Amino acid sequence: MLTDLSPLIAATSRWLTVAYPSSGGALASALCEAQARQAVTVAAWLRYPTETDAALVTMAGPGGAARLDWVTGAERTGEEGSAEDYEDWAWRTWVDEVVASWAAGLLTDPELAGLAVAALAEGEHGPGSPAEFRRLLAPDDGDRRAAALLRHPDLLAPVAELHLDQLLDRLGPGRTLAA
Repeated sequence: MLTDLSPLIAATSRWLTVAYPSSGGALASALCEAQARQAVTVAAWLRYPTETDAALVTMAGPGGAARLDWVTGAERTGEEGSAEDYEDWAWRTWVDEVVASWAAGLLTDPELAGLAVAALAEGEHGPGSPAEFRRLLAPDDGDRRAAALLRHPDLLAPVAELHLDQLLDRLGPGRTLAA
């Protein structure tokens, strides 16, 4: 049974970087992708902390990007049903809405990101080192410029708020955001 979350992580990262693209050339795209992938990896490991959880989501499927597309206004348009359409959109079935929501929250709240990386020690994926998630935890100016849309709290709010309560509960029951 497949217990590797890499298809889910790749698709959800891709969805975030398509919905909130980098602001620059190839280097900016790579930096934006690295930040999205780190946030999604932390979120996926928190959401599916054991091999059994990972196996179940790979067997049942993560749900896809339809609601996320609707929330962000990126709904599908045009001719559907062609082979070309399928190839362009098939990866979207591996997008996990909850993981995308949690990752959006981590990208816009440094405190939450720190708590999430620290919480990884509780799962079977092992603790995530701060160095492993440096672009998520301590982005430099180049990272911030490259991912200006991806880290913009107002732009990500509709996605982040979808499942924020679940993330807060996972990180510590009763935790609330500072006012």
